[in-house]
Amino acid sequence: MKTIILNGSPRKNWNTATMLKEAKKGAESVGAETEYIDLYDLNYTGCRSCMACKRKGAARCHCFWKDDLSPVIDRLFAADALIIGSPIYLGDVTSQVHALIERLHFCALSYDDYSNYFTGKVDVGIILTMNAPQHIFDSWYKPKADELTHSFSALNGRVELLPCFDTLQVKDYSRFNMAGFDEAHKKQMREKQFPLDLEKAFLMGTRLGRA
Repeated sequence: MKTIILNGSPRKNWNTATMLKEAKKGAESVGAETEYIDLYDLNYTGCRSCMACKRKGAARCHCFWKDDLSPVIDRLFAADALIIGSPIYLGDVTSQVHALIERLHFCALSYDDYSNYFTGKVDVGIILTMNAPQHIFDSWYKPKADELTHSFSALNGRVELLPCFDTLQVKDYSRFNMAGFDEAHKKQMREKQFPLDLEKAFLMGTRLGRA
């Protein structure tokens, strides 16, 4: 079983990355082969509308644009599971994740009848981290998260969503103009809630790693 883990955060060792690395451990604990990729290390954009994937006789589910993302897309379509994580910026996932989704979908979309060329199955786990509390997610961000879940359903597998709320943004709030946040509360959440979120991420990895 092959599980690909994609970090859609620019930060390699903070909330999103820590959750994803725990999911990676979970997948490996059940025998999955894993590959971990920091998307911000790759040089790519969203779809360039070159139309190469729509040419008659062209390979399906393959992005022909020559950059760092195209070979990753090939490996995604060949994987058994994908675990992708992103922080929430302005109520949505990062631009790197949006660009990935554009590229992933467009090369698998038929312009004859809008069907899906992809006939395989990749199970997907989505980890979202945010400094917002759960009630803000439920009332404001949930529709976007549902759209994201639906988007990845095009990989024909089951899709799991794991949101992580009220995260610690920085180690020392006194160094920043961030008076709108309660540092004591954030550190308490980091100490008491975040370990529970990490356990959930590990279990997600085990479920998807043995899919």
